[in-house]
Amino acid sequence: MSFVSDLRVVLEGRDFRRLFGTRLVSQSSDGIFQFAVAGFAFFSPEKSTSAVEIATGLAVLLLPYSILGPFVGVFIDRWSRRQILVIAPLVRGALLLAAAALVVADAPDAVFYAAALGVLGVNRFFLSALGASLPHVVPADRLMVANAVTPTSGTVMTFVGVGVGYLLRTIFGSDHRGTAVLLVVSGLIFGLSALIARTMDRELLGPAYDPNRPQAREAVRHVLSGLADGARHLVRRRAAAAAMGALATHRFMYGMCTAMLMMLSRYYFAENAEDALTVVSIVVATSAVGYFMAILVTPWATERFGIETWVTAMLVTAGVLTLALCVSFHQWGFAAAGFVLGITGQSIKICADTAVQRDVEDAYLGRAFSIYDMLFNGTYVLAAALAALLMPQDGRSLLVMGLITAGYLGGAVLYRMITPNRALAPLPSSPS
Repeated sequence: MSFVSDLRVVLEGRDFRRLFGTRLVSQSSDGIFQFAVAGFAFFSPEKSTSAVEIATGLAVLLLPYSILGPFVGVFIDRWSRRQILVIAPLVRGALLLAAAALVVADAPDAVFYAAALGVLGVNRFFLSALGASLPHVVPADRLMVANAVTPTSGTVMTFVGVGVGYLLRTIFGSDHRGTAVLLVVSGLIFGLSALIARTMDRELLGPAYDPNRPQAREAVRHVLSGLADGARHLVRRRAAAAAMGALATHRFMYGMCTAMLMMLSRYYFAENAEDALTVVSIVVATSAVGYFMAILVTPWATERFGIETWVTAMLVTAGVLTLALCVSFHQWGFAAAGFVLGITGQSIKICADTAVQRDVEDAYLGRAFSIYDMLFNGTYVLAAALAALLMPQDGRSLLVMGLITAGYLGGAVLYRMITPNRALAPLPSSPS
């Protein structure tokens, strides 16, 4: 099926359209916010950024996703997911306005990062609720199509938001006032997603009522045991666990690529911070094209070859082509590699999303997606930290490049060893 026909099929559902709209609006706001923070932290003209500082900045921005993950799962499995989608954008919007005021007031960087952490913490609830809600608004036989259209379209909208942020920075400047404008715009847009979510019925998105389920307060006290229970549930579903492992492999290698790109852009490809940001923006743009291509390719490929075969092929492709394109350390090679990692990484994520939603029981979905997010962000930050230790100041490292390739290829072999052989089984998107 083509993307247009896939989109037409899933958009037939009224409730899906509303959940889809909520995602698109919120993730466009995400793109503006991420660009604002990245510009402030890594590409301010008055700052000199080291590899260690990049790794530290990524840790500050992403580790809350991992730390909050287990607690988020507890509440996502107990609270109305629709209510989370209504309330979280309002709270996040207020925090973004506060962050903008801090920037204008020239508050210490630590205070700004604290506000950013609050924004990201609220967003953790929001994104987990979106992921766990999708099976409630599409039929099971369209879950693969929905996973190709929705999260990937949301990611494309994040890239659109990055583009909007770039234009706003060009118009309003790269100083603190320009950053504050980006934060205000992001907060206002994110608040609009609450209005869309409010049009859905309160009980529509689950979770299903279970009188034997412990209350949230009791569950928080036992959060680690609950997380272990969710992990055991995943281990018993090898296809879902293996797909999450494949995604974690990609994110680890992608984190190393990100750290390398940022250092190369700042100290090897460009003469100043603004030119470096332009270099990174070009790679982000090619990645966005790759992400969109994943929407077109993945449903078609998995319908013919199966999830297991396609995930393996994407890991191998990422490893081989990244080395071939980037080993010469030319700017055009990294732009091309951005496209490759966009299409391969998002293809793997679509497959992982589908495997988890297909094989994990609804009562465990919140915890499953919490573990998923811990791997998604934790491996990325860990990889950036490792790259920071291995790279020289200008980011040009054959060792890191070799580790990226070896990691992708090794991950492909390990994935095929672990995953059950279901390549010929009917997929959710295939008519039965």
